Amino acid sequence: MVSREEFEQLVADALATLPLEILNRMDNVAITVQEWPSRTQLDSSRVPPGSTLFGLYQGVPLTQRSSHYGMVTPDRITIFRGPLTRYFATPEAIAEQVRKTVVHEIAHHFGMGEAQIARLGY
Repeated sequence: MVSREEFEQLVADALATLPLEILNRMDNVAITVQEWPSRTQLDSSRVPPGSTLFGLYQGVPLTQRSSHYGMVTPDRITIFRGPLTRYFATPEAIAEQVRKTVVHEIAHHFGMGEAQIARLGY
């Protein structure tokens, strides 16, 4: 089992592998770890019963921000430890999926939809 501290380090490691061009363009977004998605998070993401989330982006994508965007709380990217450690058996598999999940949610921050992200392999 991957501890909370180890899992948070996997998220930090995933971020550290991203190109600086991506990291420098991220704006007003906080990345956090949560144990499990809440019922509200599952419902708002239209996750069917019996399924779960590995990560969730909540906010206003960069492509939808206008000159009126300001003085708002940061967007949130949440990475869910419980589902990731339950569905993936080895530390290596968990680390790989954490990276994919981080990249997937950052892609939403940049305005990409599910189909576009899937075409990129995430």
